Amino acid sequence: MPQQSGLLPVMDAAEVNALMAKAYPQLNEGSTTYEVVDVHPGGCRVRLNADQRHFRPGGTVSGPSLFTLADIGGYACVLSHAGPDALSVTVNLSINFMRKAEAGPIDGECRILKLGRSLMVFDIDILAEGRTVAHATGTYSIPPRR
Repeated sequence: MPQQSGLLPVMDAAEVNALMAKAYPQLNEGSTTYEVVDVHPGGCRVRLNADQRHFRPGGTVSGPSLFTLADIGGYACVLSHAGPDALSVTVNLSINFMRKAEAGPIDGECRILKLGRSLMVFDIDILAEGRTVAHATGTYSIPPRR
């Protein structure tokens, strides 16, 4: 599915990371567990640097950790493309888990499907070692301009 055309970022990855660290400091608590690694027209790439804190029994990265990565991907997309309003919120997020994810870097390739005045629809492929481990779709609410 092609992404929406004509979408240009208004913030880069460093600016999004700085805003998230300020608005949502409990996410990483001074580390880079979850981070935005790239912002590009119509999307972004986010990363979970998964370690034993993210495991469930059996050495698998937990579903809640992958779900958080999907949500962070949507948040990074809305911030980077709609503007730096930290009050954007998740309206819907649905995820399908496909295979086991091991410790290490897990990337989320996030794509904006539709960006309107009040809503942004996105999807994200979550990859570990180059293989899709989960796929999510979601919607973010964009606050009205003040």
